[in-house]
Amino acid sequence: MSPGWRGRARKALSRVPTAARMCVLVAFLNAACWSLITPPFQAPDEPDHFAYVQQLAETGSLPSSPAEGYSEEENVALQGLKQKAIFLSPTAHTISLRSEQVRLDNELAAPFAKRGAGGAGTATSEPPLYYALQTIPYGLGSGGTILERLELMRLLSAVMAALTALFVFLFLREALPGAPWAWTVGGLGVALAPSLGFISGAVNPDTMLFAVCAALFYCFARAFRRGLTPRLALMIGGVMAVGFLTKLNFLGLAPGALLGLVLLARREGRTLGHAAYYRLLAPCLLIGFSPAILYALVNMASGHPTLGIISKAFGGVIGGHASIPHELSYIWQLYLPRLPWMHSYFGELFTTRQIWFNGQVGLYGWLDTVFPGWVYDVVLLPVALIGVLCVRELVIGRTVLRARATELIIYAAMSFGVLMLVGISGYQNISLYPTEFAEPRYVLPMLALWGAVLALAARGAGRRWGPVAGVLIVTLVLTQDIFSQLQVIARYYG
Repeated sequence: MSPGWRGRARKALSRVPTAARMCVLVAFLNAACWSLITPPFQAPDEPDHFAYVQQLAETGSLPSSPAEGYSEEENVALQGLKQKAIFLSPTAHTISLRSEQVRLDNELAAPFAKRGAGGAGTATSEPPLYYALQTIPYGLGSGGTILERLELMRLLSAVMAALTALFVFLFLREALPGAPWAWTVGGLGVALAPSLGFISGAVNPDTMLFAVCAALFYCFARAFRRGLTPRLALMIGGVMAVGFLTKLNFLGLAPGALLGLVLLARREGRTLGHAAYYRLLAPCLLIGFSPAILYALVNMASGHPTLGIISKAFGGVIGGHASIPHELSYIWQLYLPRLPWMHSYFGELFTTRQIWFNGQVGLYGWLDTVFPGWVYDVVLLPVALIGVLCVRELVIGRTVLRARATELIIYAAMSFGVLMLVGISGYQNISLYPTEFAEPRYVLPMLALWGAVLALAARGAGRRWGPVAGVLIVTLVLTQDIFSQLQVIARYYG
């Protein structure tokens, strides 16, 4: 790196507030702690994600099969860790005796084959960017065992959690300029969120998706507050391109982001002329959607569905294999209580509470590690108070809200797109997996908005009591995080 680049990098870092750096550090340390207490390969789909990285690192090619074609090395590790015996069996514990650890270390020290059959299970269909980045820590740990490489890879995910906290803080600085102390409340609330720490303490592309989505929210907040400059338009396009290369779920944000870009460019065009409108919009869209366009062209040329599994999700409805009204009914019930005339897809399950609320309070491992039932009831009270304080602040600032209606619509559209994509995917899979529903982590791309809720709640307590409320909110999230980690320790090592 040249001296000029080093100087610009130092200058950029100096502009990051101290509070934001604190949020970054807390998020990294939290995810790093989760990476140590979660047993190897006991996070959602982690064996598949590791197999994807290993395939890419060892052969230079992408996985070619949705089968679980793990390498001999990974299979030996999974067997030695009793991964399949522990999987979805809350009464089974991982190895904890010294003799078991020594035996596993001796087994993993043997020169097993690191190339599998080319399959990476559910990870096979995902874009390659996250996995390509993970080949770096994988390579750095090539002299160690598979477990040492896995931990280095988990730490890279922890770095992405730190980036998520950073962009959430920056988003709050742009979106809520009135009370700087509240930015720290929202930033720390996200940094300490156990759901973020758990996923970011494992090998999973979701953790990079969370960072990219937080960055996109920040870019739009900055554009709505300061105007869409050519540099910022290119930044938004770059973030969108990275999102498409990270995980297919990013497609859910694309319609809202596209609408936001059009409205922002039109606003600038009224001042600078129509030529400025096209100069801002065209390069941004070209950069942002180029990965999706390339992906579609490659699939069309190879005879596969244009948008891969996304095409399959929509194709079932369009092709007549499902009913649009039934699909909309399913999506409604996935998030909200069933209306009287709707067919029941979830039986007696109250999805709003049992999937989304309880899931964010605490659901770990392979979604088989939970708190006692009374914990979820107790947490209802503080969450309700946070909601009341947030609503109070919104009511007080309703004049400002009306002035920023367009910006809020864009945030809502981006969130709505994610929820719709999750619902469509779930509906298309109910014939194959009738008892499996969406996972709580699927809504974490909206972490920036959750940080805003916490910041608004602290402000809603008033000028005098706001900082006190902020401290209590952060303490509440920290307590949730600590007890979540203890619950995981008890589940696997108790």
